[in-house]
Amino acid sequence: MKNRGRARRLQAAVVCATAVLIVAGCSTVTQGHALSMLNDPFRVADLPATNGPSGIRSNAPAPNGTVVNTDNGQIDKLALLSVNDIQDYWKSVYSQSLKGSFVPVSKLVSYDSNDRSSPIVCREQTYKLVNAFFTGRCNLIAWDRGVFMPIAERYFGDMSVTGVLAHEFGHALQQMSKLVTRSDPTIVREQQADCFAGVYLYWVASGKSPRFTLSTADGLDHVLAGIITTRDPVLDADTQNDDEHGTALDRIGAFQMGFITGASACARINKQEITQRRGDLPTALQVDTNGDQETGEVTINEDTLSTLMELLGKVFSPKSAPTISYKQANCPDAKPSPPASYCPSTNTIVVDLPGLAAMGKVSSESEHTLPQGDDTALSIVMSRYALAVQHERGLPMQSPWTALRTACLTGVVHRKMAEPIDTPSHNELLLTAGDLDEAVAGLLTNRMVASDADGTSVPAGFTRISAFRGGVAGNMDACYSRYPV
Repeated sequence: MKNRGRARRLQAAVVCATAVLIVAGCSTVTQGHALSMLNDPFRVADLPATNGPSGIRSNAPAPNGTVVNTDNGQIDKLALLSVNDIQDYWKSVYSQSLKGSFVPVSKLVSYDSNDRSSPIVCREQTYKLVNAFFTGRCNLIAWDRGVFMPIAERYFGDMSVTGVLAHEFGHALQQMSKLVTRSDPTIVREQQADCFAGVYLYWVASGKSPRFTLSTADGLDHVLAGIITTRDPVLDADTQNDDEHGTALDRIGAFQMGFITGASACARINKQEITQRRGDLPTALQVDTNGDQETGEVTINEDTLSTLMELLGKVFSPKSAPTISYKQANCPDAKPSPPASYCPSTNTIVVDLPGLAAMGKVSSESEHTLPQGDDTALSIVMSRYALAVQHERGLPMQSPWTALRTACLTGVVHRKMAEPIDTPSHNELLLTAGDLDEAVAGLLTNRMVASDADGTSVPAGFTRISAFRGGVAGNMDACYSRYPV
């Protein structure tokens, strides 16, 4: 966030991995309501939201094929098995939605980015290249078995390795079907590849892969976390192209398009589609009057929250605005959900300020967390205000649909905050690049933005993020119609 009032900025940091994703189940079920599968709290697309095993099946066939420069270790065996599965899938369905002919990737190469003698792969120096990539020049996929893939596996599980390679094979599909040219920007290439990964992983999640399983709650959450944190070079791109890969919302949005709709949706992704999907959301940090790049971070304190409450009042225009309190008190009709709770009977948002400030502290790279910063904390307060406006409408405070409606309304607030909103104090909080990454990461980790008045969320991060995305792209009326119960 950018505050033009009294709150000072914090120093920014970059983060790159996650340690633990905790998924809470739902204890409240409402019966008798017909809902779109896409808006059902207990489904992921048309699949049930379930926790369970994710990774290599116990009866999976052995990997087949050759990996150049392999050390015959676990990572290379997992990668080869993944490419076997990905290629078999796309070979069987390619002609249904893509033009041209299916062409298998001709070579797989493993390297260790820590090794000074790591080979040059298709004219690319791989020493210190901590990544995985596809290059059409040589029709090959290569991966770093020394750093990149082990980190992905450690923090996101086996299926994150498979997901990375599904993304890289998406670049191969682009070449087969001539979906992109050298003039297309990097972000188009990357989001198409994210989308193709979603198509393949839907097939795995639906139980059809002979090699892998993927649960739609905790398993898919880890894959989504990997999407947020991993980036890859497009080695055949025109060097004059920008190197933008997209925000977390961009990338997960593209992945969800493929997971829900299929390969035809991926083929439709182009610069215009991405621009329309983004709207006017910020994608780059601004420069201050001294020419220095702004961090976009504000301090989480009473002044900042006072400005936020004023802003939320302008966005929602409730007849009776909730008040904010920093003193814990008993609430007869809702459980506490620290660091911010909403009490319907008193129309009060109760904030544990030290706890909220800790949640809003920018993570350091060594902490191995998903992106975290001021909007991780502020989006939680936004969500509690969203509960207050639902309560004013007489809607239930404890239900999974309430949780998703809350996420949707919080997404609407983020869209509104992309432009200045005049408040009585004339202080402002503006959405900045990186804020959406923090909010989306929070939907996977603390889940609070997609929770009801008791702090209860829904099983799948995929579903929570879908609700938030719907709000960012839509309006308040759409949130109420999408989650009407």
